[in-house]
Amino acid sequence: MFSRLFFYSVQIQTKKNLITMFDPVFIVSLLVLGVVSGVLAGLLGIGGGMLLVPFLTFLMVSQGVPVEHVVHSSIATSLAIIMFTSISSMRAHHKAGAVRWDIVKFLTPGILIGGFIGSKVVSYLPTKELALVFGAFVIFSAYQMYADKKPKPSRTLPGKAGLAAVGGVIGAASAIVGAGGGFLSVPFMVWSNINLRNAVATSAALGFPIAVFSSAAYVINGQHLQGMPAGSLGYVYLPAVACVAVMSVLFAPYGAKLAHTLPVKKIKRIFALLLAFIAMSMIYKAVTGF
Repeated sequence: MFSRLFFYSVQIQTKKNLITMFDPVFIVSLLVLGVVSGVLAGLLGIGGGMLLVPFLTFLMVSQGVPVEHVVHSSIATSLAIIMFTSISSMRAHHKAGAVRWDIVKFLTPGILIGGFIGSKVVSYLPTKELALVFGAFVIFSAYQMYADKKPKPSRTLPGKAGLAAVGGVIGAASAIVGAGGGFLSVPFMVWSNINLRNAVATSAALGFPIAVFSSAAYVINGQHLQGMPAGSLGYVYLPAVACVAVMSVLFAPYGAKLAHTLPVKKIKRIFALLLAFIAMSMIYKAVTGF
């Protein structure tokens, strides 16, 4: 009798999970999120994680993701989505001949190491202080870009070791906040006198290794989790990945096309306003205790 009751309870829970997973409002919300993140990825060279994580956090609570895991799950899911978005965006920019593969080559090793470390230690970091530091840095970058501040003509990219170190910082920060790294890599390259369109295109290419290694670490680190909804792989919620990735892959090339047709100054200002919004959001969350 008890075994029969257990069997029925499992069946009921499974049906509830499936109904929740295929909730039309949830799916439509994810599809719209995919369109917006795809366009931004192509236009600005960002993976869209700063946009994805807050909305995914809100949406995935309704899917039964435990509250204590929902932020980590949103970050991991965002990174998994960026794997697909970055490929689409990167291909479009590569066709335009804008990706600086020499920069990608030297930044990537540091990004891989930093991304893995960042995803491992994220739960031990003082989140409030970290958010405030990042917020302040991003606001400074946004001001520089919006005001169209010109870097010193003599300023160039650092050497191989310097680029690897910068890559480590970008990779760790991206893993911690669930982004593709564009919020750091684009300002860094522009600061180093790299043309904005090349910086955006190169950032799109960098998003792929960041997303692959960081999301893989979240899958591995989340194998022990209990109570995650059906469709979860570690911290990654696969139904959300599927819905958002499809639309972001389709729309990223449109964003990339805009990046090569809009005036550089206008792209800078769009990017600066987005950075400012991200920074204020991070600071607000830090001050209010997330």
